[in-house]
Amino acid sequence: MNFPLYIAKRYIFSKSKSNAINIINRIASLATIVGAMALFVVLSVFTGLKEFSLSFTSDIDPDLKVSSTLGKSFFIEPKQEKDIKEIDGVASYSKIVEERVLFTFNGKQEVTYLKGVDSSFNKVSHFDKKIYNGQWLEPNTFQVVVGYGTAQKFSMGLLDYKNAFEVFVPRPGKGAIENPEQAFNKTDIFPVGIYAISEDLDSKYVFADLGLAQELLEYKENQVSGIEIKLKKDADENAVTAKLNSIFKNKITIKNKAQLNEALYKMLNTENIAVYLIFTLVIVVALFNLVGALIMMILDKKGNLKTLFNLGTDIKDLRNIFLLQGVLLSVFGGIIGLLLGVVIVLLQQQYELIMITPTLAYPVVFTFENVGIVMATIVTLGFFASMIASSRVSKKLLD
Repeated sequence: MNFPLYIAKRYIFSKSKSNAINIINRIASLATIVGAMALFVVLSVFTGLKEFSLSFTSDIDPDLKVSSTLGKSFFIEPKQEKDIKEIDGVASYSKIVEERVLFTFNGKQEVTYLKGVDSSFNKVSHFDKKIYNGQWLEPNTFQVVVGYGTAQKFSMGLLDYKNAFEVFVPRPGKGAIENPEQAFNKTDIFPVGIYAISEDLDSKYVFADLGLAQELLEYKENQVSGIEIKLKKDADENAVTAKLNSIFKNKITIKNKAQLNEALYKMLNTENIAVYLIFTLVIVVALFNLVGALIMMILDKKGNLKTLFNLGTDIKDLRNIFLLQGVLLSVFGGIIGLLLGVVIVLLQQQYELIMITPTLAYPVVFTFENVGIVMATIVTLGFFASMIASSRVSKKLLD
């Protein structure tokens, strides 16, 4: 058996003659346990908050979105559509037209996105499941679906035939316009549904039929702003992206869900890292107790160390005794802290003990990734703390 490890385990499970040292050891162990538990619970909470925040967009964003590299629109040929259908990994796709335009209703105005969608749109993005009131629009009609925020701004109801809901789209072209009325393509549209997702998204889109949007923007039948794609569960995203680039001869830009919500992902990841660093600092402070406990143990066992040294034990092996003792204490403390943290997280998931609102529980998510992060952090910091303390063992101290 490894001699330093054997002695280290004996020191961990044996009590010191000094009651003060025993108390210090308990405090050091408790600090490690609480630190590991707190770090795991906080990481689980932020994982839950991240998933909760992304849940607003995960159901409605496509897996991949194709747009033009140059300009606002591009043309898609029948052969290209056929090639997209034959790509292994593509479950469905939808052609869209998207542009910021002016909407008016009952003397009020609002500039937001008009999004023309085809009949396959809800196979890709499940906006129809987010309908708060009314129904989804029917193809080849002047029906539209508006967001809850837009409906509130306009004080708008559904199927209001007394007040016209109008859309104004700037006409393409160059040069001065003599008659301002000719500057816009306009038409009356009829809200048949209101969707509700989140405060930001509820004012972002007004959905209309693809043909209507193309007509207002004076697009040709095969001219679109983008293609939204839903992938199969086992699809290789990189392979699909490569084939799409090949079909469109690298004249397109392809974004996945993370890239479509780049700012949100960056914010959530930055918050997660910041919280991890803050609680890691708390653990560093807590592990100063471990350093103090090991130094007190070294002083308490000074006579035993001197005997071992006189019997031929190297200074390096004597240092390793306390290095291993500190690492073992960190491992045991980390495991116990993690077990307590897992219990707290699972209880919150199962019984919703802490609520944000009367109907919404604080979101937490158990992941093995967080278990690994916490254990690696505790063991790594415990190793460095133990190394600092064990360096106090020297020939000078024994003399």
